[in-house]
Amino acid sequence: MLPQNRKGVSSCMPSVQSHSKILVIDDDALVRESLCAYLEDSGYEVIAADGGAAGLDRLANDKVDIVLCDLRMPDMNGLDVLRTTSSQYPDLPVIVISGAGMVQDVVAALRLGAVDYLVKPITDLTILEHAVETALKQKNLEFENKKYREELEAANQELAHNLKLLEADQKAGRQAQLQLLPEPKAKIGPIHFEHAIFPSLYLSGDFLDYFEIDEGIVGFYMADVSGHGSASAFVTMMLKSLVNQPLRDFRNRRNNIAISPDQMCAYLNEEILASNLGKYLTIFYGVIDYRRMTLKFCNAGHYPPPLLRNGYGECESLVKRGFPIGLFPWATYESAQIELDKQFSLGIFSDGVLEILSAREGEAAPENRLKDICTTGQISVRSVVSKLGIEELEALPDDVSIFLIWGGEKHGDGEAAIRD
Repeated sequence: MLPQNRKGVSSCMPSVQSHSKILVIDDDALVRESLCAYLEDSGYEVIAADGGAAGLDRLANDKVDIVLCDLRMPDMNGLDVLRTTSSQYPDLPVIVISGAGMVQDVVAALRLGAVDYLVKPITDLTILEHAVETALKQKNLEFENKKYREELEAANQELAHNLKLLEADQKAGRQAQLQLLPEPKAKIGPIHFEHAIFPSLYLSGDFLDYFEIDEGIVGFYMADVSGHGSASAFVTMMLKSLVNQPLRDFRNRRNNIAISPDQMCAYLNEEILASNLGKYLTIFYGVIDYRRMTLKFCNAGHYPPPLLRNGYGECESLVKRGFPIGLFPWATYESAQIELDKQFSLGIFSDGVLEILSAREGEAAPENRLKDICTTGQISVRSVVSKLGIEELEALPDDVSIFLIWGGEKHGDGEAAIRD
């Protein structure tokens, strides 16, 4: 017979109690009522059945989180109940209760899928509570793991689908790559985005994106994959899927990689190395909190350094750089954070821009010319394209990408900081 007092009960109640329903199946009324009373006192919702058949009827009409089932009952024994639950409710944990000397039945129950067993008489009720709590925690863990695997599988299917699009042919690949890019112009909160990519071949090894991470927080990046053509474009498709996973994780409160540029770069480095594609990339990943007007960023080898223009029209290079992604397994990354003026503009460019400046003007330091372009007068994608003379070139020496981000409507002398 089970005691109905609370001696020895832990003062720390399991976090799942108030949300968990337990089905107790036992033909012994005294044992059944004692178990129910104790578990209800522990904070669980409890329903009961006086036999195996009645227990299966309750399962068909009530959603429960765990079952406590006696092994020896006259109408339908616990092993028969287990056979049914294992086939019809495979994710439902069952704890069996056996009498002393029923070792063979216990072994059979465990083989049928029972998660634990208790031996009558149960004199220490904390053992019962611990068994239930452990089983529920294990169930929740398995549920989260299953959910994560499903999300990962969905992400892998998304990646596989994207890769098949690239493999079809160059034209289809280019169209697919364009579809993965964000809108050429957009506004999230007070932050404006504008971009253009000009591939040297049909497909580009440059890629960029911007997105809302959370209320008041936006993320963005520009990446340049080594090489050109389909092989490099293949990696850009992979990059899109890789970045999307931490975004999903953040929204599901699993981790903060999406808002931690250094962690994002470390994660990408690990994934690109594991892919064994023989490719590496540089990336500038940034997060703007426009409620606090701060920019947090990590530069993983991206060159030239982005150019930040403040509210007074002054331009500075964000020169802090780290290792490229996918080269060194021991590489570490650091984030930097700066305050932004309400009126600011940020220009991020691929190294193809520098190659054009060097070829057209023969400058030893094309970075200075690029800084002049971003400092003088009004700046937009259209104006940068015009000053670089991109549309006049028959062929580009490298992929050329222009990514402009700005906040505020007026700038310095009263003109727009970045406009069409």
